Amino acid sequence: MKGLIVTTDGFEDSEFSYPFYRLREEGWDVDVATPDGESVEGEHGYEFDADWAIDAHQPDWWAAEYDLLVIPGGDAPEALRTEAPEAADVVAAFDAADQPIAAICHGAQLLVSADVLEGREATGYWSLEVDVENAGATFVDDPVVVDGNLVTSRVPDDLPAFTTELLNVAEKPAVPA
Repeated sequence: MKGLIVTTDGFEDSEFSYPFYRLREEGWDVDVATPDGESVEGEHGYEFDADWAIDAHQPDWWAAEYDLLVIPGGDAPEALRTEAPEAADVVAAFDAADQPIAAICHGAQLLVSADVLEGREATGYWSLEVDVENAGATFVDDPVVVDGNLVTSRVPDDLPAFTTELLNVAEKPAVPA
């Protein structure tokens, strides 16, 4: 199984590192895509190397190559919207392919930009409630919300529930259309 984390500088360190290492513990290959393919640094100084630049491939390639997309929060999702707007296209491609997408905290900002929330339930950092609802979703203030292929959580304290559910969703076989 292969997971992809899409981020840039300013991510919330625990929201990146917790799923990154948890997936690796489960035997997943985990790659990191950043706007320029260079290493990134979190809000608290943790650094991670990148494997790819986000624009290295067309959005559909990412969804075909990877089994799961993870979007950590912090300042990174907002920065991605301006530094690498094609990141939203990657999210949309994962959604169109019914591939699992897991976004925590401010990661919901990238879901809004990708226009994948219409008619769904989702959560995120409390200040994004209006944004999530304006994007057509019902905001649910729970530690983790699963809606089809979409797994969302609010804050770092939700990471155990978030990671458990993203693994559950990612390991379910695809339902034929």
